[in-house]
Amino acid sequence: MGSSRFIKAGLMIALFVSAGCGSETDEKAPEIGRRTVEIVFSDVTEEAGLGAFQHETGAFGEKWFPETMGAGGGFLDYDSDGILDVLLVSGGVFSSRERVSPPALRLYKGIGDGTFSEVTQESGLAGLQTYAFGVSVADYDNDTDADIFVTALYENLLLRNDGGVFSEVSAEAGLGDYREWSAASVFMDADLDGWLDLYVGNYVDWTPEKDIYCTRVGDKKSYCTPEQYEGISGRFYVNRGDGTFEERSDGFRGLPGKTLGAASLDYNGDGWPDLIVANDTQRDLLFENQRDGTFIEKGIVSGIAFDETGRARAGMGLDIGVVDETGKETVFVGHFSGEMVGVYRHAGNGIFIERAAVSQIGRPSLPTLTFGLLLADFDLDGDLDLLAANGHITEDIGEVEEGITFRQRTQLYVNEGGGLFSELKPDGVLAELMVARGAAWADYDMDGDPDVLISENGGPARLWRNDTQPGNSLIVQLTGSSSNRDGIGSRVRVKTDQGWQERYVRGGASYLSQNQRWPLFGLGLSAVADSLEVYWPDGSLIVREAVPAGVITLTEEP
Repeated sequence: MGSSRFIKAGLMIALFVSAGCGSETDEKAPEIGRRTVEIVFSDVTEEAGLGAFQHETGAFGEKWFPETMGAGGGFLDYDSDGILDVLLVSGGVFSSRERVSPPALRLYKGIGDGTFSEVTQESGLAGLQTYAFGVSVADYDNDTDADIFVTALYENLLLRNDGGVFSEVSAEAGLGDYREWSAASVFMDADLDGWLDLYVGNYVDWTPEKDIYCTRVGDKKSYCTPEQYEGISGRFYVNRGDGTFEERSDGFRGLPGKTLGAASLDYNGDGWPDLIVANDTQRDLLFENQRDGTFIEKGIVSGIAFDETGRARAGMGLDIGVVDETGKETVFVGHFSGEMVGVYRHAGNGIFIERAAVSQIGRPSLPTLTFGLLLADFDLDGDLDLLAANGHITEDIGEVEEGITFRQRTQLYVNEGGGLFSELKPDGVLAELMVARGAAWADYDMDGDPDVLISENGGPARLWRNDTQPGNSLIVQLTGSSSNRDGIGSRVRVKTDQGWQERYVRGGASYLSQNQRWPLFGLGLSAVADSLEVYWPDGSLIVREAVPAGVITLTEEP
C-alpha cells in the first residue's frame, strides 16, 4: 500500500453511435475510435489520516452470520464548510462477548489539504453503540446540515445534526419501535412535498437464538448463506415535516426481503421517484411511484426481478446511470461468485433488457463476489465507468469451489461507448486482494475527479486518490427551496461537444454506503460545458449556457 502504479486504458472518442435496444443476441458492437490515456490511482489511506481505522466483525469462533456482512461508509459534509468528510462504519460486537465494542461510527473531518482528522468524540458519536452495517446521509429536516441514518442488527439509528454535533433521535422521530436486521436505506421525496421520506431494506430473521449450523467442508461449521433464513420485508416511512416519520409500509409488506442494495430513480421519466431493491437470493423489486407517494411493485413485469433464465440471484450492491447513447438508464447489480454482475438497460415502456454478456462485464465478473458497486467518470471522458469491490464470505471457499478465492481484487470497467466496457488490467491498487464490502466515490481532494473509498470486512479502510490527467470536469452543487434542500430527485443534464450527459441525484447506491451527493460530469479536454439543465423535483427548470469547468452552485428559485 502507498505506492501508485500507472494503468493504461482505452478511452472512447465517439465516432459512431449505436442506439438500439434489444437482447444480447441482436446487438452489434459499435465501431469506436480510441485514444490512450493513463489512469492513476494512489493508495493514500495512511497519509490521509485514515490508517488507524479497523472494522470489527465481532467474530469469536461461532461463525455467526452477521459477521460476514459489514460494512459501509462514505462521504458527507457534516460541518457545512464545503469540504467533504469521511464516515466509516465500525461494525460492533455481540452482547455475549466481553470485548469492548468500538463506536458504531467513526467520523473524520476533511481539513482541505487532502487529509482528515478524527472528530468522532467532538461530533457526539463516540458513545454510539450498536452492531452497525450501513449509512445514508441526507438533510431530512431541511435545516441546512447533513443528518445520518444507520442500519444495524437490532435498532436502527437516526442521527440528527445540530451544527456539527449529532444526537440519536430515532425513537422520538418514530423510527425506533422494532428490532430487525436492516441493511440498505434510501432517502427520497416520494410524495414531492419537499421533505425526504425513508425506505429501510431489511435482511434476514437472525438472532443468536435462531443461529443455524451450516457446513461446507466436513463437519466444520461454516457461515450460512441466506437461503437458510427467512427474509424480512422492507419498511417505508413518510416524513411529516416536523422532525418525525409515519410508517406506511402496506405496499411493502409480504414482498421478498433479504435486501442488501436499494436506490431511488425515475425510470419512467414522469418526475416521480421510483425505487429499486436488490435482494440476496430473492427476486429483485422495482417499485413504481403512483404519482402520490404510494408504490406498485413491478419487478417481474419489468424484467428486473430475475436473470435471463428466470432465476433469482444473490443481489448485493447496485448503482444506476445513463452509460450509453440511448439516453436510457442502466441498472447494475453485484452478485455472488458464479453469477454475472447484472446489467439491465431500460428499453422503454417499463421494460429492462439484461445485457451483462454483451456489455463485456459478465464473463470477467463470474469469479468474484461483488458487494460495493458504483458508477463514476473516473477518466473524465464524458461517460460513466463501473467499479466493483469484491470479497467472499467464506475463508475456506477455495476448498469447495475451484478458482474462487476469499480475498479478491477490485475490478474497474472502463466505458468504451455503445454500452460496452473493458476491464482494466489488475495492476497497482487494483491488484490488491481484500474482503471488500462498501465502496463510495467523491472528489474529496477537490481536484475535479472522483476518488474511491473502500471498506473491508474485519479490516482497514482504503482511500484511493484518483490522479488521472489530463481532464476537466463540472461539479454541480444543488440547494433546494420548495424541493428538499439536498435536491434529491433532481435530474441534471450537461451538454458538451460529445453530446449530452445525465445524472439523477439519488438516495442510496452501492453497498451500505454514501457517495458524494453532487453530480460530477467529465468534460475531457473542454474548458466549458455548452449547456447545463437542472430539472428540480417540483418541476421547475434552471438552464445555464457556457458553464466553465469547476464547481457551480445553484439554488432552486422559490
